[in-house]
Amino acid sequence: MNSNTTAATPAERYDVLVVDNYEDAQGAEKASWTRVGVAFAHKDGLGLNVELQAIPVSGKLVIRRHEPKPKAK
Repeated sequence: MNSNTTAATPAERYDVLVVDNYEDAQGAEKASWTRVGVAFAHKDGLGLNVELQAIPVSGKLVIRRHEPKPKAK
């Protein structure tokens, strides 16, 4: 493994998202994020396994590290 590569933990999870940009009624630019799948890092940190539940019409996907929502009190 290259010394510049940081190995990912096996449980490292990413959300696979489609982002649609639009303007609201006041003309402000907004974005709508839709989760269409999940990705898991390879043990060596050099790749991802991606599991899609939907395929975007645009063909463009965004993959971001999963951030759990805060638990309700």
